[in-house]
Amino acid sequence: MRTIVARVDAGQTTGVSEPVRYLSLAWIEELTAAVAAHAELARLAAEHRIGVTQVVTDGPEGDVTYHLQVGDGSAAFGPGAAEPEDVRMEQDWTTAVAVATGEMNAQDAFVNGNIRLFGDQERLLTSQPVFGALDAVFQDVRTRTEYR
Repeated sequence: MRTIVARVDAGQTTGVSEPVRYLSLAWIEELTAAVAAHAELARLAAEHRIGVTQVVTDGPEGDVTYHLQVGDGSAAFGPGAAEPEDVRMEQDWTTAVAVATGEMNAQDAFVNGNIRLFGDQERLLTSQPVFGALDAVFQDVRTRTEYR
């Protein structure tokens, strides 16, 4: 498995306004900066604690692993696995693109076995406000994302 590694300091922006390829290093860097700068996620991180690892297999450049780590008043997004990891989600490239573009509902993908979920499902459910705020963060980057 190939893991993309990147370093982006908290609050730093990549300054990229051009399109970014889904799951590329540039995409991860943009989301890393956006998550670090999002005040609502930081507020929610004072109330919630969760580490989520996302693994997407069979992509154009191989497998990609990235994470969201929330707790102690900070939220971080970046390459590699969450530490500690409470939840791991695995899916193939086709499913990831379909969910990201709205062609497939994420809940349906779980029910149909297209997304495999491992770990603390209760923690995942109680952290739903975090994922609601995260969707708003993703929206800006999503408008510049190419899915190829």
